[in-house]
Amino acid sequence: MHHLDDTKALLRHLIAFPTVSTDSNLAMIEFLADQLSAVGARVDIHRDATGAKANLFATLGPDTDGGILLSGHSDVVPVADQNWSTDPFEMVERDGKLYGRGTCDMKGFIAAAVAMAPFYAARVKDRPIHFAFTHDEETGCIGAQALAQVLRAQGIRPGIAIIGEPTSMRIIEGHKGCYEYSTHFTGLEGHGSGPDRGVNAVEYAVRYVARLLELKEQLKGRAPANGRFEPPWTTINTGALIGGVAHNVIPGKARVDWEMRPVQNGDADFVKSNLHEFCTHTLIPAMRSVSPDADIVTEVIGEVDGLIPADDNEAKEILMELTGANGADTVAFGTEAGIFQSLGTAAVVCGPGSIEQAHKPDEYLSLDQLEQCLNMLERLGDKLAA
Repeated sequence: MHHLDDTKALLRHLIAFPTVSTDSNLAMIEFLADQLSAVGARVDIHRDATGAKANLFATLGPDTDGGILLSGHSDVVPVADQNWSTDPFEMVERDGKLYGRGTCDMKGFIAAAVAMAPFYAARVKDRPIHFAFTHDEETGCIGAQALAQVLRAQGIRPGIAIIGEPTSMRIIEGHKGCYEYSTHFTGLEGHGSGPDRGVNAVEYAVRYVARLLELKEQLKGRAPANGRFEPPWTTINTGALIGGVAHNVIPGKARVDWEMRPVQNGDADFVKSNLHEFCTHTLIPAMRSVSPDADIVTEVIGEVDGLIPADDNEAKEILMELTGANGADTVAFGTEAGIFQSLGTAAVVCGPGSIEQAHKPDEYLSLDQLEQCLNMLERLGDKLAA
């Protein structure tokens, strides 16, 4: 395969950029911009408000609506406290595997897509091919949501999107959303011997969690008929309840970290409106009857739409043709695909490597998976030329 060596060389460069979500990704984005500009792509770099992070959006071919989008995130999860046998930011090839942080999640796909750019540049005709490389997917798909706003404002709507998360090259047409929150409770501290003279933030947080548990059960009855997810209903998880300083002190502060994974957008509205009503009309009035400064504030950590399986999905049809697959699956983990679907773009997730290797020490991408990905992308280039 004549693109494999180029892809491995590119991947080696990409792994060397330590783009952990807490750090800048600019050097990697600028490197990719140079690679794509060199083959004639129109490249735009969109920085975030801090100036330390950026998205890249590039296009080969005509400036028309539609087209095919290849998408990946540039950030990786931390390596701290992980027991790696090699330097995580130096790609090592051994026994048919490429080791390094981000090899499968998901710099392998990015390297393959960019390695194919010269091939696409020579074949693209009346349908453009786009490249989208984002920041901060691992911390709430922040970059992709910002990029979607830019594309809407510019009137750019790709016809199909291929998000190259590690799926072992299976075609994924659906996954749940991921909505994460931290709810902060401000009460009034006091001595534990006089509980009625204070506002116990932990106790109100417990009542809030109790409502979450009630909603968790109610959501089971809202599962769509013939749902394909496992479980088929929207789930709620309480990840942490933090508060208090001592046995005999009324806690003035508490926090509940929680998430829900909607199977349909209406479920998220159902949960949020119920909690708003409960806090506004029950919890907060009771708290403020003792302390007017008491409050409950919910911080949105991230709200990422799910990828909803669609009966008419051009992206799925094209990927089935390119890979030879005879169907598509759903998965539990989240991606940026639902964000692109919200633009009116047909989206699927399909990329090299297994999610089982992602986020772990000695993360790797097998050469066999990378070759399968390149085969698919080569057939896509032939389709562009047709």
